[in-house]
Amino acid sequence: MLLADKGRIQLDPSPVDWVDRHLGAPPMLDAPLTRQVAMASRGIDLVHDDPADRLLAATAVVYDLVLVTADRRLMDCPSMQVLANR
Repeated sequence: MLLADKGRIQLDPSPVDWVDRHLGAPPMLDAPLTRQVAMASRGIDLVHDDPADRLLAATAVVYDLVLVTADRRLMDCPSMQVLANR
């Protein structure tokens, strides 16, 4: 939703409605920000120190998820499985 708020992507209708419509239907589970994820974020080997990226990477590691991203800085992280979204 931040990207929509910053005008970097367009979502129709509003970002909140878009998330409810598109992410509420498939069988999806939340990956909550836990103490374990927060602690793991400090050990993630990233070439930059963006706290949001650290939390994304740590969440993928803790929950054994594949992170889908177009961000080259995250794709180069050896700590997790990444699927390039280009």
